[in-house]
Amino acid sequence: MPFQSLVLIENWPVPHAAAAVVRADGTLLGAHGPTGQRFALASVTKPLAAYAVLVAYEEGAIELDEPAGPEGSTVRHLLAHTSGLAFDEHRVTAAPGLRRLYSNAGFEQLGDHVAKATEIPFAEYLRQAVLEPLGMTATTLDGSPAKDGVSTVDDLVRFAAEVQAPRLLDPRTVAEAMTVQYPGTKGVLPGYGHQNPNDWGLGFEIRDAKSPHWTGGSSSPRTFGHFGQSGTFLWIDPVAGAACVALTDRAFGPWAVEAWPPFTDAVLSEIRA
Repeated sequence: MPFQSLVLIENWPVPHAAAAVVRADGTLLGAHGPTGQRFALASVTKPLAAYAVLVAYEEGAIELDEPAGPEGSTVRHLLAHTSGLAFDEHRVTAAPGLRRLYSNAGFEQLGDHVAKATEIPFAEYLRQAVLEPLGMTATTLDGSPAKDGVSTVDDLVRFAAEVQAPRLLDPRTVAEAMTVQYPGTKGVLPGYGHQNPNDWGLGFEIRDAKSPHWTGGSSSPRTFGHFGQSGTFLWIDPVAGAACVALTDRAFGPWAVEAWPPFTDAVLSEIRA
């Protein structure tokens, strides 16, 4: 029997949409739409980039608490959006660790830091460290590690399965990535306003008690993932034991704020049933 809740994407006001749900063991519970179509990921690029950074850490090329980015900042600060860098500008607006300032610039400095440490361009390092081992042959990074990834639902399902049951990384490293870094830090969740606290792990946003939020009302507080301004998202709910990927080609806006939470709640209800 097909996974019925995914059919709800047909009601979204978008030109094209594809979605899938995958369990921790890699079992595909369901998929709908053109899952082989390449979509711009926007900020859903960040979890992929973060995973490559964590591979570099496990390989000994970098340390999480070594200096990177602005003065006083570390790799960990950059991954957790607490380096103090502005959103899209390479200028400092706060001291490291003080506020959760969501920063594309921070991820660009992360990419530069890893490229320098490994002597491999970051896009190529991502390909060798993450994409190729997972068989993500349709995924590319065509610019900024913050927002210029292009991928398919089929490929992101492979990534979502990996994060739930890691093979490329030590499970303890992934557990750290989904653990709140710098607890109690306030900040703005793009598209959803001020959050106190605005919890984040290492490259993954953590739901906790945030409201409003792009996941569902029935999503567990431990849910983590990312959404993108290109109308894309990837969430992993450890309590439900599954992950969901949805990609579209319409920019994030009020339509997504309205459509995504009930969609997620329908998916979770079907998983639990």
